[in-house]
Amino acid sequence: MRYAIMRRVSPALASCELTFLGRTQIDPQRADRQHREIGHRLESAGLTVITLPADPDLPDSTFTEDTAIVLDEIAIITNPGAAIRQAETGAIASILEHFRPLRWIKAPGTIEGGDVVRVDRTLYVGVGTRTNQAGLAQLTAIVAPFGYAVLPVQLSAVLHLKTAATWLGDGTWLINPAWIDPLPLRRFRLLPVPADEPWAANTLLLNGLLHLPVGFPLTSELLSANGYAVSCVEMDELQKAEAGLTCLSVIFEA
Repeated sequence: MRYAIMRRVSPALASCELTFLGRTQIDPQRADRQHREIGHRLESAGLTVITLPADPDLPDSTFTEDTAIVLDEIAIITNPGAAIRQAETGAIASILEHFRPLRWIKAPGTIEGGDVVRVDRTLYVGVGTRTNQAGLAQLTAIVAPFGYAVLPVQLSAVLHLKTAATWLGDGTWLINPAWIDPLPLRRFRLLPVPADEPWAANTLLLNGLLHLPVGFPLTSELLSANGYAVSCVEMDELQKAEAGLTCLSVIFEA
């Protein structure tokens, strides 16, 4: 059985952390409607969705992916790079402890789940504004006994690795090469997003269907031309908070 942990959109979303986007007006209610649609897509794909209530004191808490890294053997509770987000992890840990033994990233290490992509027994980890070298070292030590390798990927001008690169399966990544060092991914097939759609590299693969935000028609055409079934979903209100499709859930099997 597959699970997804989600959290309703905070009414304080307009006060979210922003790193690379300018602040614009955000409608939390509209963002929540878009969030509910994404949750519905997860359920339609057969996942059991565990939904936490909105927290008015934690503006970014709907971005649950950043709080945990769930592997087959353990769940690693992160230490987010934005200090205001560190209070988000407790609620996620209280759910995951029923499914996995827990490990913790501790200060001065920081790491966020949006920076970690698993491909088989390798974890590709973006190192940038939210994940630091100390967090990378702790993660490496935690997962090594379970047979996982950790490979860093340097980021530039982007919040998370998954903002600039997502794993499509079948040996393929969708990437924005302007925002990452693609060298660690050189053994794979890389599909670069069109230069006019730099934010299009974050997709969510569910049961063979690639979910892509509305507004990236060139990337949709690229994916379709390469044999992928694509379904577009509206999330422009959430994108104002630097959100991607993957960041709205922690997905794992149990």
